[in-house]
Amino acid sequence: MPEKSAPPRRSPTGATTSVALRVLELLASGQAESRTELADLTGAAPSTISLTVGQLVAHGLVAEQGTRSSTGGRPRKVLRLGGTDGYVAAADLGGHHARVGAVLPGGGLTDVATVPLLIDDGPEAALPRLAETLEELADRRGRALLKGVGFSLPGPVDITAGTVTLPSRMPGWHRFPVRDWLQERFGVPAAVDNDANCMAVGEHAAQPAARRQSITVKIGTGIGTGIITDGRLHRGATNAAGEITHVRIEAADDRPCSCGNTGCLETVASGAALVRILREQGVEVDSVEDVARLASDGDPQTTLAVRQAGRHLGTVLAANVNFFNPDAVYLGGILSTLEPLVAAVRSRLYEACHPLVTEHLVIERVSLGADANLVGAGRFALQSALTHALEAVAPSTTGSAHPRPAPHRGGGDAAG
Repeated sequence: MPEKSAPPRRSPTGATTSVALRVLELLASGQAESRTELADLTGAAPSTISLTVGQLVAHGLVAEQGTRSSTGGRPRKVLRLGGTDGYVAAADLGGHHARVGAVLPGGGLTDVATVPLLIDDGPEAALPRLAETLEELADRRGRALLKGVGFSLPGPVDITAGTVTLPSRMPGWHRFPVRDWLQERFGVPAAVDNDANCMAVGEHAAQPAARRQSITVKIGTGIGTGIITDGRLHRGATNAAGEITHVRIEAADDRPCSCGNTGCLETVASGAALVRILREQGVEVDSVEDVARLASDGDPQTTLAVRQAGRHLGTVLAANVNFFNPDAVYLGGILSTLEPLVAAVRSRLYEACHPLVTEHLVIERVSLGADANLVGAGRFALQSALTHALEAVAPSTTGSAHPRPAPHRGGGDAAG
């Protein structure tokens, strides 16, 4: 006989811990503030939500603050996280700088700053410098209120181990225990994830709740993609979902790629590819920032190259959009600020996708801009902090299912 799967773990009074964590995450993100909204977004029975919320209120993890008028019936009690004065510190690491900020429950962002960071220096040198900046932020806002730390990293991330795996542009970072290092340094739960995933989660939180399916593409030096399906981040079987950058494309011929294969999208559509292409044409560029500046100034060669890169990206995206049928495609990263690239992607999607797929498809830049990564990294950190708090009040129900530090493999809306 086939082995039966284990039932969901339950708290002493009967509510499943997975529902409790989902409730906390929806309240933390600001997507829900009543029992009715929680039931709608989780799909759980109203009685289950009522039981779960009651438990969380009893443990001080959720507070009821006044009432809100409804369209009919009794006014609804407004739910908030207990102790909402807390915050998490977040950082978005780039090649030459990092953006840092404090993310509040509900998704608010404050104390944002950009600081120098050379990722090529490796984690032993780069992380302590960045940690000092975050410690200064924590000193200003109050160390006792710091609930977690979240990092957005520009490379493939093993979320179970909390490490970067075989990054092509992060020398010395392979398998370095970034998450564990952060937890030891700050003494709070930490989370690390790929920058495209962080951008997708951050942008999803800022978009209308009706948009439950989306593809977010980060176009910078490289190309990364985050996928939201039914309101949750889709990771795939090995947490590698969204790697469209290594899809083979005819226009790339047999050009070698950093992944070891040839003919990948990255070799003709990424920022690094544009730098190489323009140099080969005699244009003086040293960085993606140079490409963006020249395109913004209307340089003909650069504009043409950027538009062609957009068409290549749109060709690969079209196959994914036809297959997935999302509500929206969001474009982020420095190259998404260039109208010729955005227009080329949009044009190619309308050309190559079935009319039913594009009938209501939204194709636009990320509304949060560069802040999307910070908000996403903060939400991952907040999820880790909530899991930690839930374990503290019900360790017998979560200890074996969610060993600390939480690996972010399931659970929350968008950040799950």
